[in-house]
Amino acid sequence: MRRVDEVIRQVVAETVITYISDPRVGFVTITDVRTSPDLSHSEVFVSVMGDPEAQAAAIEGLESAHGRIQAEIGRQMSMKRTPTLSFQLDETAASAVRVEEILREAEPEGGGQER
Repeated sequence: MRRVDEVIRQVVAETVITYISDPRVGFVTITDVRTSPDLSHSEVFVSVMGDPEAQAAAIEGLESAHGRIQAEIGRQMSMKRTPTLSFQLDETAASAVRVEEILREAEPEGGGQER
């Protein structure tokens, strides 16, 4: 399944760059894809530069272009059925930043070196 996910991720990323001219999806990175075992649905995770408003707009832009993206998946992959797509904001990067901030705050004065 990971191979299918990776191919779909690549096709979606290439399609967004090549065919989607919607300015809302300008700073989007396709980070992961998770496809259901029956290949009927793929959840596409994206990272978006900007504030929450820009992130929501990017998801809306991707949703509005999903037909074109799904058609390109069907064209490039030989599958009986092309999975339907849904786009989700990937919170991994934001979570990593929060963890780093917490660790930095917990670090004792003097750079973390106790004697």
